[in-house]
Amino acid sequence: MDYLTLKHLHVSCALASGALFFLRGIWMMRDSPLLQRRWVKTLPHLVDTTLLGSALTMVFWSGQYPFVQNWLTAKVLALLLYIALGSIALKRGRSKRIRSTAWGTALLVFFYIGAVAVTKRPTVFG
Repeated sequence: MDYLTLKHLHVSCALASGALFFLRGIWMMRDSPLLQRRWVKTLPHLVDTTLLGSALTMVFWSGQYPFVQNWLTAKVLALLLYIALGSIALKRGRSKRIRSTAWGTALLVFFYIGAVAVTKRPTVFG
């Protein structure tokens, strides 16, 4: 696989991951029984594992590393925040209000990560 194909795989997985997170958030707010389906519990993990694997491979192939490249550092730190907020949104939030707020905030962080990826600048809004 060449770098461009890997990048397309990474972007596709990022979009799929975001779409699945969005959908699961909607279902969470509606108390949908669809959240308990096996594919809903499995598919996001497969997509996210592929996303992470493609990211790490691109890092090694390109020689651009977090904590060396400031935009990659911003993406990694934002990713950690996104994961924490996503966990609160879909599992650990004590109330629907807390889960919904974490979900909305996680979506904003997701869009920030995408903007940093496109612009290669951590200050995409300034």
